[in-house]
Amino acid sequence: METICAIATAPGGAIGIVRLSGDDAISLTEKILDRNLQEKVTYAHILDNGEILDEVIVTIFRQPHSYTGENTAEISCHGSPYILQRTMELLIAQGCKPARPGEFTQRAFLNHKMDLSRAEAVADLIAARSKAQQKMAMQQMRGNFSKSLSELRDQLLHITSLLELELDFSDHEDLEFADRSELIALAKTIEEKVSSLLNSFKLGNAIKHGVPVAIVGKTNAGKSTLLNALVGEERALVSDINGTTRDTIEDIVNIGGTLFRFIDTAGIRRTDDIVETMGIERTFQTIAKADIILWVIDAQDSKDVLKELEQQMRQHCDSKKLICVFNKTDLQIPQYIPKGIDTVSISAKKNIGMDKLRDLLKVSTDIAPAEDVIVSNIRHYEALCEARTSLERVQSGLINHLSGEFVSQDLRACIQSLSEIVGDITSQSVLNNIFSHFCVGK
Repeated sequence: METICAIATAPGGAIGIVRLSGDDAISLTEKILDRNLQEKVTYAHILDNGEILDEVIVTIFRQPHSYTGENTAEISCHGSPYILQRTMELLIAQGCKPARPGEFTQRAFLNHKMDLSRAEAVADLIAARSKAQQKMAMQQMRGNFSKSLSELRDQLLHITSLLELELDFSDHEDLEFADRSELIALAKTIEEKVSSLLNSFKLGNAIKHGVPVAIVGKTNAGKSTLLNALVGEERALVSDINGTTRDTIEDIVNIGGTLFRFIDTAGIRRTDDIVETMGIERTFQTIAKADIILWVIDAQDSKDVLKELEQQMRQHCDSKKLICVFNKTDLQIPQYIPKGIDTVSISAKKNIGMDKLRDLLKVSTDIAPAEDVIVSNIRHYEALCEARTSLERVQSGLINHLSGEFVSQDLRACIQSLSEIVGDITSQSVLNNIFSHFCVGK
């Protein structure tokens, strides 16, 4: 396989690393150095037309004891963009090929150093912006998810083998290798495990993309000011004119190691303005998709606003965490406190009470990943949905005493869906799509 090379570190650091992988990775590295690479770690000089380009440390990993499973070399240079780029040019001149995004990890997958779900976890780990994201990606990269899927496939193969063994002895009608009631119970247990993985997707999605928090309320209640205070910059336009926010504006904030995706919405009021009405419709669409609702109320007219909006708002907030945020409390104490709703008093403009709001948000959601497997990848979710559908057909077939041949077809479909997750059965187009989203050098 061709030897590839890439700059494996982000620009701007004191140290930069150029990585090579392939049969000739070590010998091609030696061609641009002033000495051979006999030891695992070697101090050397990169030579450019006989002149020293840089003093470097070269680390080599001989196959199969490397990340990719191939001969690998990592050249630690000074972080100068010129030095790194020139090192790449020297290697390419010797026959190296510039690596595509994710090609190192793709080779690790092709060389059976990791399965596909673990390879995807590498990208998630690189992109992690919170402790919860890092922990979830690390669990998957260490093979927790793969192990769970492997156990499920083994159980499915056991059922399949028993049913197909019966088919081989179909001439003996009185011969039964498996008790149907036991097979139904086993299939049900497997389906419950698959359903449990599917149910974790909401949590995984929140960890990965941020807990969706809708900031809603009447016009001029201070919703945009609150978003700006949470984000720490002028993210939304603030004006005393009613109806300034016509569309949703969102940003992600890390609070206590958890990502929250705050969405500022158009103020709710009666209006004849067509564009503003469309914005209000989007407000209710955002509420439907949010996990937490921050209902922002101007403390100066809280009683009237609550009476006006309570019936309209409450019906959209069922099964969601609703927090009543009394804003502008530097001007007036809230006139009315609703019962059965968490409340907090703030002044978003003067940054009063914001820590209390953040604390309330932290305790309002518990998304720290446990030791159990959590699904966060949409590709995995869709494959698990297909697996569950196949399992439902398996149970129906067993209950209705269908031929083992038909039941086995659904079992094989389920096994295939699970196999696609780990990459045992995967098309080249799927692989290209997955690894194209990786950064270059990984």
